[in-house]
Amino acid sequence: MDNTILNWLIVAGIILFVIFFKRLLSRYIASFSYLLINRAWKMITLKQFTDLFLQPLKWFLLITITVIAFNKLTYPAAWHFTIYKIPFELIIEKTVLGIFIYSFFRLVLSAVDFIALILSEKASLTKDKSDDQLVVFFRDFFKVILSIVAVLLILKAAFNQNIGNLLTGLSIVGAALALSARESLENLIASFIIFFDKPFYVGDTLKVNAVIGKVERIGLRSTRIRTADKTLVTVPNKQMVDSVVDNYSMRTERRAEIKLEFSEKTSLSMVKNFLSKTKEIMDSQQQHIINFSVFLTDYSKSGTTITLEYFTPAFTMAEFNRLKQEIHMEMMQLMEKEKMEFGSATSINIITPEQEISKTRPIL
Repeated sequence: MDNTILNWLIVAGIILFVIFFKRLLSRYIASFSYLLINRAWKMITLKQFTDLFLQPLKWFLLITITVIAFNKLTYPAAWHFTIYKIPFELIIEKTVLGIFIYSFFRLVLSAVDFIALILSEKASLTKDKSDDQLVVFFRDFFKVILSIVAVLLILKAAFNQNIGNLLTGLSIVGAALALSARESLENLIASFIIFFDKPFYVGDTLKVNAVIGKVERIGLRSTRIRTADKTLVTVPNKQMVDSVVDNYSMRTERRAEIKLEFSEKTSLSMVKNFLSKTKEIMDSQQQHIINFSVFLTDYSKSGTTITLEYFTPAFTMAEFNRLKQEIHMEMMQLMEKEKMEFGSATSINIITPEQEISKTRPIL
């Protein structure tokens, strides 16, 4: 193979050493780098840093050291042959170069994730949710751009393609694809509208068409919503922009209404007393209720209707339901104390004289 056994053993030893100790070496380098980084960004933990950098750093070190080690060997004369008129030496060189570029950009993408992690930690300290959303958006955006650059570099370095001609051809193909992928482009433009118009944020509870749930992620193409059934619904961003979006998280108050229909036996004094006692119940909940109203809203031969409406601060749904339950139970207790009865359904009795039975069809 045109190399001494000692040279082969040295190269094999270096590669085996890196394979066996790449985890230790990469962890040591990552720990040393973390000591430098921790001076400026103390909110990042060592586990977060190693999880982002350790795996891509291990492979980048292995590939780099392997390339350097094999570069010390002489290319064997026996390998001077061609495959489809391409020298085998060139195939190996371009393949290794492509793998090296891939591992390098994988490490760069991890660096983008790390920077996004730092920015998201800083953004979490502010009350404004828009900066958290922008960090995720631009992280995904830059990762897409870097991936495209990596593919172009691999095509240039590994496949000897002219990037200028390739971009010209891609522009023509891109125009055709743009026409065929119009909906995808509309979703991409809609994602920019969402991020800059800010109708909702990650973590908000929304109602879009028939979907109700919490926003888990806003991507370049779609928004993912976790429903109450714990299913994940993917809604295209174009629909999020074009549809009527009801943002429950941005409500300033919660509204509740109780409509009680009493029987026709309910007297005026009972109604007055019930209204007075109901106001006392609502006054006792002043720390939870912003304002309320209770009125006799309907009176007819079938009975009377009393409507209670009240507004609370923007509680969570669990807190709101607990307050409603407490008020309902107090209303039930008041009804039992005042001996008030709900109105029953109206019944109509049709009586047919006996002499008309033979002439009339029975009514069911």
